[in-house]
Amino acid sequence: MKNTELLQRIYVGKRAELKRTILNEALDCFLKYGIETTNIDMIRARAETSVGAIYHHFKNKEGIVQTLYLSALQDQAQRREQALLHVQSLEEAIQAIVSSYIDWVVDFPDFARFLYMSAALVNRNDEDLELKHTNQLRNQEFMKRMQCFADTEKMKNIPPELLLSLMIGATESYCRAWLSHKVKTSPQNYKKVLANTAWNNIAYFPE
Repeated sequence: MKNTELLQRIYVGKRAELKRTILNEALDCFLKYGIETTNIDMIRARAETSVGAIYHHFKNKEGIVQTLYLSALQDQAQRREQALLHVQSLEEAIQAIVSSYIDWVVDFPDFARFLYMSAALVNRNDEDLELKHTNQLRNQEFMKRMQCFADTEKMKNIPPELLLSLMIGATESYCRAWLSHKVKTSPQNYKKVLANTAWNNIAYFPE
């Protein structure tokens, strides 16, 4: 039900119903059988549609993977933007980013697992201009937002390519372990300590 809820936010209305169904069934197949093992016919059977309809919406299996990946990133970004609406400082912003990341992973564990398992496959395609453009715009907006606070100078010595790892690295690592059942305690239980760790990474970065 949660997976459908996310897809309904991204692909709105009755006309997008078949697209949502295909994506939802494909997501389940990818998680159960793996991306490489899953084929179009497996998705077609689960979605009770035709191969032609799938190709019409997505062209091929890689198109389905990319669409699911972008949908997850978009929903995750929207959650983050909502969390950042009322923050007043860089410290509050970083804590909000970590908290919203954890909330999203816990609310949508299937999509979170898919993001992790598909990232290398999706990013391997150097010709994927849509993904590159989307990520570039999202990163630009994010950095612009981070420059609005009085304590932004704490980021001045941090290389841009390192910033996200400092902010979200520990949180992502724990969420991955939780999603793969390597640890049992929900990341929600460690939200405060992970948020404080992220802030300390920024606030005490060597000059």
